Amino acid sequence: MDKDGPGKGILYIVSTPIGNLDDITLRALKTLRHVDLIAAEDTRRTRKLLSYFDIHTPLVSYFEHNELKKIDKLLSHMKRGKEIALVSDAGTPGISDPGYRLVQQAIERGIPVIPIPGPSAVIAALSISGLPTDSFTFAGFLPKKGGKRRKLLEKLGDLDGTSILYESPHRLMRTLEDLLEVCGDRQIVITRELTKAFEEAIRGSIREVINTHEGRRIKGEVTIVLAGKGRKG
Repeated sequence: MDKDGPGKGILYIVSTPIGNLDDITLRALKTLRHVDLIAAEDTRRTRKLLSYFDIHTPLVSYFEHNELKKIDKLLSHMKRGKEIALVSDAGTPGISDPGYRLVQQAIERGIPVIPIPGPSAVIAALSISGLPTDSFTFAGFLPKKGGKRRKLLEKLGDLDGTSILYESPHRLMRTLEDLLEVCGDRQIVITRELTKAFEEAIRGSIREVINTHEGRRIKGEVTIVLAGKGRKG
């Protein structure tokens, strides 16, 4: 690949494992070795990944709180012909984490943006949920409180298709109780630690899952898959 001339830079959006490092694709490994720079949401986590596969490409941090400061510098590198890989701490960049602003700015400046597809907790959880997959909505993390949270819950409650949410372990019970109150007692699947040693999927009605989790100390990343309107528990 010729990278000598100006204006030949490329932005690669590289999916990385959500747990099991062996889930990385051959194309992702090739890309991470080939690019001039890797922009990482969590450089410590990405460095472990690179070390595991003996990759020595330079790293730069790119996360929510330094995103605006870093964008211009990364764009400048690419306009000079550098190729950059954007990675999140796990999964597909831009899916409920920083990334889309850089992609947007690269597109506006005529810089090619190339996806290197791979793991995504959203799709992994949906694929094993047993709930309909023909139509689904990904809502990311719910607002922590207030009218925005209630409004989004009501919106999800009215959808016919399956809904998918991310949630932190310490807020899981509150979210389940809110879902029960707003959406009614319908089928739900809670997945935790997908692709890792303690991977778990709990299925049932919202009320049943609340009872299952009562008194449990939940750890790890949680993805919630909620049945659409009319599919009661």
